[in-house]
Amino acid sequence: MPSTQNQQAVSDLQDRISRAKSITIVDYSGTSVNDQVKLRREITTAGGEMLVTKNTLIDLAIGKGKLTDSLTGMNAIVFGYTDEVEPIKALFAFQKETEKLTIKQGVLGEAILSVADVEKLSKLPGRVELVANLLNRLQSPASGLVNVLKAGPRDLVFALKAIAEKG
Repeated sequence: MPSTQNQQAVSDLQDRISRAKSITIVDYSGTSVNDQVKLRREITTAGGEMLVTKNTLIDLAIGKGKLTDSLTGMNAIVFGYTDEVEPIKALFAFQKETEKLTIKQGVLGEAILSVADVEKLSKLPGRVELVANLLNRLQSPASGLVNVLKAGPRDLVFALKAIAEKG
């Protein structure tokens, strides 16, 4: 019979999983405490959270057997709350910088992601970048239309100016 503390921990994990847009399992065994503090700060800035807990509790909270292959060693679970991609980008940036982190698996919606899938996801633009690109593309036709509408009067002014300077 699981202890009430473990039951509460599983319940807390399930709540976080239900709120998360993406989940990533990482092995943090090569990192120092300072590295972990830095990584947690970067993930929090990216709209996520990193939590260290028992592998069995992670397995129970996500669904027994879904990520069992990844749940060996010293693992942390990273939740992406505001954006699916930004916390994963922070993980890969930290991994590239320190070479101390091992990214194992991820979850996006109901899909279980391999390491390669998580890496592909990390290369996608984030939500902020996508919104900026969309706004830029929406403004492009309008600014083009304004330039076309201004072209006639502007050309007329230049033609009249040229005639006035000639005469």
